[in-house]
Amino acid sequence: MIIVRIIVISDTHRHQVDLIDRMIEIEKPDLILHLGDNVEDGEKISKIFGIETIIVKGNGDFNSDYLYDRILEVEGKRIFMTHGHRYNVKKSHMSLYYKGLKTDADIVLYGHTHVPINVKEEGIIIMNPGSPSLPRQRERIKTIGLIEINGDITTKIIEMK
Repeated sequence: MIIVRIIVISDTHRHQVDLIDRMIEIEKPDLILHLGDNVEDGEKISKIFGIETIIVKGNGDFNSDYLYDRILEVEGKRIFMTHGHRYNVKKSHMSLYYKGLKTDADIVLYGHTHVPINVKEEGIIIMNPGSPSLPRQRERIKTIGLIEINGDITTKIIEMK
């Protein structure tokens, strides 16, 4: 069975050096998803690694033509991706849970808070990869997300070194 590996990043804010170094150490993904707050970083990372990168814009991407929300199908799994600022995610991720129900998503991805989360709410995986440059959780650990799809879905938060 084919395993599809997806790296999920958000909130790079023009500080992608540590991220690039860490990605060199990780087994090459099939796809990169950038959840905004600096879409140009997503474009640069795509060029450096030669990997398709799907990008949504965040609240800091004022002049971007990218969409705020995207839905993708990967190996029969639906992924809803957004930056999150339009869904009040600093208070709760429940509005994204309901968006996941409405869009029939298997996975809901968001950023904006700079705090990693990887939970399953009644069958929907909700992930925020945190930030590889400006973390805001108490430990201030820089993080990214990893999704593996091989019929089942496995997700995890990867700490930067």
